[in-house]
Amino acid sequence: MTHGNSRTLAVTGGTGFVGRHLLRMALAEGHDVRALTRGWKPPETGIAWVDGALDRPDSLAKLAADADAVIHIAGLILGDRKAFDQVNVGGTAAMIDAARKAGVRRFIHISSLAAREPDLSSYGWSKAKSERLVAASGLEWTIIRPPAVYGPGDRETLELFSMARRGFVALPPAGRFSLLHVEDLCRLILAVIDEPDTVAETYEPDDGVENGWDHRHFARSLGRVFQKRVMTLSMPKAALKAASRVDRLFRRDRAKLTADRVGYFCHPDWVVRAEHRPPAGLWGPRVRTQAGLKQTADWYRAEGWLP
Repeated sequence: MTHGNSRTLAVTGGTGFVGRHLLRMALAEGHDVRALTRGWKPPETGIAWVDGALDRPDSLAKLAADADAVIHIAGLILGDRKAFDQVNVGGTAAMIDAARKAGVRRFIHISSLAAREPDLSSYGWSKAKSERLVAASGLEWTIIRPPAVYGPGDRETLELFSMARRGFVALPPAGRFSLLHVEDLCRLILAVIDEPDTVAETYEPDDGVENGWDHRHFARSLGRVFQKRVMTLSMPKAALKAASRVDRLFRRDRAKLTADRVGYFCHPDWVVRAEHRPPAGLWGPRVRTQAGLKQTADWYRAEGWLP
C-alpha cells in the first residue's frame, strides 16, 4: 500500500538493523531511496547508495539533494559521552544543516525512549539533546521514540533469546517496559511522511500491550517460543555494575553491558505514555508480540545466530 505519491527518501542509518527493514519496506511502497553508507555497497534496484558519514558534510549534501524527506535513523548506541555527543548530537546537527541547505522541509528523527530520562545515561542525554536540535530546526519535523525494538537481524536482543533458549534469564531489577517489532516501527516512519498532522509531534509507539511488559512475564513469554520453562533472576543494580566491569575487562570496546547502560536498564519504567501514542487513525501495531518473537527466533536459527 502506498501512502500518497512515491517520494525520494534520504535515509541515514540505512545499513543498520532498523534501516535495512525500512529500505525494504520503502521500496515495496514505491518510494525511491537514497541511503548513506560507509564504504562501497553493490548497486541495488531502487536504492542509490551515497558513500559518506555524518561527519562528512559533502556526503550529507549529496544525500539530501532533491529529496522529499530526510529520515534520520543513524546513531550510536554504545560509546562514551564524548562519542555520543559527536555522533548523536553532532550528526543530527549536520543532517539538519544538510536538509536546510538542500531545501528539504520534511525531517523524521528516530530518537529513543531513553531521551525521556536524560540524567540516567549518556546515551539518553545525547538523544534528548538531539531532539532539542530537531525541535528548534525550523523544519517540518516529527520525532519517533521507539521503546525496545526487536526483530530479524537485531543483535541487541539476541542475548536475551539465547538466555531464554537455555532456560535461564538474568534480568534487571523489577520494572516494566514497552516493546515494538521493527516492521511496525518502519510502518510508522513511512506513515508519517505525508501526514501534515504529524508535524511537530513526538510519538512513542509500542506493540499495543497496555502498561507494557513486566520483565519476568516477558522472559517467560520468550521461553515459550523455545518450549522452555524459564527461570529468572532479577539482578540488583550493584551486581549489574560489577558485571559491566567484567564485560568491559573481557570484551573491551565490544562490551554490551556498559556502565552507561546499567543506569537505564535499572530504571523501572520504560513504558510508552498513552498521550504520546500515534493516533489510531494513522497507525497501529500489526505484529502480535508472541508471533513476532517466534518469527525472530526462527530467523536467528536459520541464520545460525542461535545454535
